[in-house]
Amino acid sequence: MTIPPTISAADERQEVPGLRALTQDWLSAIGEDPDREGLQKTPHRVAKAWSFLTAGYQKTLADAAGDAVFAADGSEMVIVKDIEFYSMCEHHMLPFYGRAHIAYIPDGHILGLSKFARIVDLYSRRLQVQERITTQIADAVEELLNPRGVAVLMEGIHLCMAMRGVQKQNSSTTTSAMRGLFKEDARTRAEFMSAVQTTLRGR
Repeated sequence: MTIPPTISAADERQEVPGLRALTQDWLSAIGEDPDREGLQKTPHRVAKAWSFLTAGYQKTLADAAGDAVFAADGSEMVIVKDIEFYSMCEHHMLPFYGRAHIAYIPDGHILGLSKFARIVDLYSRRLQVQERITTQIADAVEELLNPRGVAVLMEGIHLCMAMRGVQKQNSSTTTSAMRGLFKEDARTRAEFMSAVQTTLRGR
């Protein structure tokens, strides 16, 4: 029998507790030998990777926003485009990934631009569905800023569709959430859609 690799205490603290043993059982269940050379460190790597992939469970919106909400004049639309996201489908635990576009119309407060990416990561680094992430991001921006309007558009590629099931590698899913003026006013909504249209996949 192969001697299990030594894992440092620091590396162990970065793991999801208990996932290393579960991964060993998983490997055995699919017919693999977890003791063979190429797989000896796989349970540790998986436990460590999932700690990163599900880090959103350990953080809050306050953590993501920090102290980056500022009082500011102006009421013109702010758009942050092409924020990459990576998540894990809660139905098959396979990845889905893509880009998020976020817009808001300030009403006395603005948010540091880098925080939009952190908000996307907060909700995508969990077991998720794209529809829920889209709504959560919109609700988060609304909660932080109480703006005149919020719009979120997400486009994702889902490996649960591409590599199994219907096996449609070129399909993508678009979801949106509109709040305030983006929902009430067609011209505001059209301005946002026009600004992000050229970045959508295949356009």
